[in-house]
Amino acid sequence: TFEKVPYGDHPNQVIDFWQADVKGPAPLVIFIHGGGFTGGSHDKISQEKVQAYLDAGIHHASIEYRFLKHAQFPAPHEDAVRALQFIRSKANAWGIDKNRIAAYGGSAGAQLVAYLAWADDFADPDSKDPISRESSRLIAVAPIGGQSTLDLDWWVEHIPGYDRNFHGDGKRGDLSKIEQRALVRELSIIHHISPDDPSTFMSYGMHPEAPIPSNPKRARGWSIHHVNFGIVMEEKLREEGVEVFLKYPKAKVPFENDTAFLMHHLTQ
Repeated sequence: TFEKVPYGDHPNQVIDFWQADVKGPAPLVIFIHGGGFTGGSHDKISQEKVQAYLDAGIHHASIEYRFLKHAQFPAPHEDAVRALQFIRSKANAWGIDKNRIAAYGGSAGAQLVAYLAWADDFADPDSKDPISRESSRLIAVAPIGGQSTLDLDWWVEHIPGYDRNFHGDGKRGDLSKIEQRALVRELSIIHHISPDDPSTFMSYGMHPEAPIPSNPKRARGWSIHHVNFGIVMEEKLREEGVEVFLKYPKAKVPFENDTAFLMHHLTQ
């Protein structure tokens, strides 16, 4: 196990890596935490989940990244890409099979893992920096409670109970103030979906017909992680011919959860 391995100069640009007890190169799963791009921590992680992967012969990594108080968008996305490329550059030292890397994450972390999975490869084969030459692609991805877009107008229109006031004074980075609509589009994961994307398992905590919770605080979290985000992404993934599973209460999917799905892809 390696703790807080730096992949950049900022104190938040660190990785924790748990090595499975296996001989030869093994697959790897990466976790990216949520927190609205303003908080959370890479070490707030289910140890049971980590252990389940290690027991299955799969290495586990958790990535920290810069928040919006450190640097504006697209800093978190750039960090996710750089961290994955850095991890790939350590394949020999850490015993990683570069061709079997998958990722999961919740909320903002779901956006980041989907960005890695669906954006075109950030590898720059001509770069003088060996890390930049590494691929940023994944073989499978499991976004949990992820948001399809950063266009808050879309949220108002399509998400039950969503109120623009939920995103207060730039606490989560007020995207309506970002002049460049191009940036909002670039960071909205739904726009990156294309036929070469990996198998995807999305999960949400509510049925599409579920009523808005009466508790205002609960209603806020409920709407920000609403299954309607997943429904539009599922539609787009299917259109592009990408294998996709959408889990929510009472939905029938062949995998019990994100762990079962990712293990299936990593151990084939």
